[in-house]
Amino acid sequence: VFLIYMSGVRYLKYGLSDGRQIKFFGQVNKEGDPIKGKIMYSDNIMADLDLDGDNTETVYSNGDVYIGSLKNLMKDGTGTLRFANGDSYTGEFSGDLLNGSGVYTFANGDSYTGDFKNGIKCGEGTYRYSDGSFYTGSFDGDMRNGFGEYTYASGDSYTGNYLNDMKDGSGVYTWANGDSYTGDFKNDCREGKGTYIWADGETYEGDFKANVMSGYGTYTWPSGRTYTGYFENGVIVRDAPEE
Repeated sequence: VFLIYMSGVRYLKYGLSDGRQIKFFGQVNKEGDPIKGKIMYSDNIMADLDLDGDNTETVYSNGDVYIGSLKNLMKDGTGTLRFANGDSYTGEFSGDLLNGSGVYTFANGDSYTGDFKNGIKCGEGTYRYSDGSFYTGSFDGDMRNGFGEYTYASGDSYTGNYLNDMKDGSGVYTWANGDSYTGDFKNDCREGKGTYIWADGETYEGDFKANVMSGYGTYTWPSGRTYTGYFENGVIVRDAPEE
């Protein structure tokens, strides 16, 4: 930290490990901590700092406003960040980024409650959409990754694995009308081996491709009649070869 005294105010300069610098010019308390003045960041963003009790209010030149704890003029600890676009976040910060647990509310009515790492969703959390849908489970890289449960506004639900926001791996999809599918998914589609059960009692167990029966499988009707053979795009194409 570099500082100089000048006319009762102080100039501070913090060098960060990544080479960036944060500068402050203004009033400090008796411990030498900034309480009121101007902050200048390496990315040309500026901020007005105004201490009020145990918290600081920092108003940024891009329209964002932060109320909470600071360390070396960076957001650190707990606080609330109101973004210029109408979004807001209340929770934990570290190194000027969202780190830890918190609640992020979007201007469009969506919200996320859970873990953050370096400013993005990472860990366990619940994302609620403005239409009533919600997802609870694992996040990585700001996307659904790992195991989770998605409940749709329509009443449908999915429990299983995700990769980059898409259903991928094993899972169970249940429709509001009573249908269900248990099996493999790829790129958000039923793909691989699985079992589809219709609400009226019909079942199919076998291969799927691009959400439809495609490959080898067994179809069973409620009467007990069965067909085992090959399907293509959801349609029977030929019987199983005789042994």
